Amino acid sequence: MSLLRKKIEQEIRDRGPIPFSRYMELCLYDPELGYYSRNAQQFGKAGDFYTSSDVHAVFGRLLARQFDEMWRALGSPNHIELIELGPGRGLFAQDVLAWSEKKFPDFFDALRYVLIESSAALRQRISETLRLHLDTGKVEFRTPEFLAAEPTSAGERRQNAAHGATRDYGAGEEQAPKARQTTPADQLSAAGVPTIVFANEFFDALPVEILSTKGALRIDTRDNRFLETWEPSSPDELEFLDRYSVHPEPGERVEVPLAAQQYTNRIAASIQRGFFVAIDYGYTREEQLSGRHRGTLKALRQHSLSANPYEAPGEQDITADVNFTALAAASQKNGMQAQKLVTQSQFLMGIGEANQFADAFEDCRLPQERAKVALQLKHLVTPAGMGESFHVLLADKGIEQEKLAALAGLNFGRMARPIATAASGDPPEPALSACNEPKGRSPAG
Repeated sequence: MSLLRKKIEQEIRDRGPIPFSRYMELCLYDPELGYYSRNAQQFGKAGDFYTSSDVHAVFGRLLARQFDEMWRALGSPNHIELIELGPGRGLFAQDVLAWSEKKFPDFFDALRYVLIESSAALRQRISETLRLHLDTGKVEFRTPEFLAAEPTSAGERRQNAAHGATRDYGAGEEQAPKARQTTPADQLSAAGVPTIVFANEFFDALPVEILSTKGALRIDTRDNRFLETWEPSSPDELEFLDRYSVHPEPGERVEVPLAAQQYTNRIAASIQRGFFVAIDYGYTREEQLSGRHRGTLKALRQHSLSANPYEAPGEQDITADVNFTALAAASQKNGMQAQKLVTQSQFLMGIGEANQFADAFEDCRLPQERAKVALQLKHLVTPAGMGESFHVLLADKGIEQEKLAALAGLNFGRMARPIATAASGDPPEPALSACNEPKGRSPAG
């Protein structure tokens, strides 16, 4: 029996059955034994899964071009912070910084790149990748304490207290070397500084609640096995279904991502002027109403997907598709304007079409090199790869409309539907172009 399984079972014996979100939190973010805390080997094609940054540097290069446009839309301020949530091994940051320094020197001079990462193992790996930029102060780590979302209701606070759930992933861990922290722990960005918050495959790995017609899922233990039990759903969970999701039919399970909602509330409220960009696989409420994306929880281990999250605690990734309707509503609730939802393909094609993706091919010297890069680019933008499975939510605050409309990432595929309404009285739901069923993370191998 693994040490993490023993730890989870002991908590259940001490406190009673725990919410599924607490189980998922321990599996992924336990400071010593969690999946993201133990090592940094799960990323990349040799690990359990890979992200867009693992495919080719062009992903970071294209985003660098888009970030430069955002900086200019903000009036080319002398200082801007680019805050990346869950930066993995630091490859995306490395690519953005290198390409910005080479192609967009004015933006690079104004830029402070901030990394929000709770895993000590990943911070150490990132420190090795970005050593030069950390030494010069261009990059800094910032404590994730700001994002340790507080419960939103008295009932949830009581529930979390009873089960020891703090949602403070990795709090108290020792920071990696050279991790300058110049901003108070209760703030996401420096006061008055324009901000771009970027999250690539961040929200899919946040703990979720699981609801069925039986109620809210709880995890118990008996004879060294995890058992599923059910308790009445909380008012917060039911309200989320009413506003942003659907109530499960008999035999169905539906995720309720309260943690993601709380994170987005805090992120959007903290941005005084700037952008919020979230790239992930997910869905809208409209799609759920049509019968899709009902029960998207999955585990990923050793190159294969599994529907069993209890098989290997701490040794497999656990994810759930992202509810973009809820993220858009949370951003708008806190003063941001959520743009139409576009696919990753539309977003990257919009950025790259002006110069025919010269960012991708600039380093190629031989036809064979161009052919290889073309295949990698194809994987990022085509339906058979990641292009239609992943979507981009962009929200802004304090940006002039004509400058916003000029952003390249929003200028491809203008045929998307007008923004639809979520639930009555809520902020509008982002539109989603017709696309393939999201596939989730790309297994490595």
